[in-house]
Amino acid sequence: MLRMGSRSATELLQLSVRLHGIRLGQPVDVLLDSAEWRALGFVVLCGDGSLRFLAFAAVTPRDDALELASAFLLLEDLGFYRERSRSLRALLGGSVVNGGSELGELRDLLVDPGGSVETLVVE
Repeated sequence: MLRMGSRSATELLQLSVRLHGIRLGQPVDVLLDSAEWRALGFVVLCGDGSLRFLAFAAVTPRDDALELASAFLLLEDLGFYRERSRSLRALLGGSVVNGGSELGELRDLLVDPGGSVETLVVE
């Protein structure tokens, strides 16, 4: 079943990456645009033990998986994307500051279907 609307970034990391129901890997991080709050894609630990980049726009999030149309969408040049982005895992637990006021520690993000971050979840 397709789920519409915003999703928790940490929830998306709990879903496996699948192609026609076959498990290809597990997302281990979300890479965010370094200039704005937008999900660029996932770092995926693949079945062969390698880490690959998967563009956010290339997946269809379902209730139980991140579904792909092709295995060719898992890109090997992960370093290229890591150098040009921010890691959600590195940001979690860090301070969120707005207008000079600390709002709390980042716990999660709510991401809309297009990859834009709608809400920062702070504690």
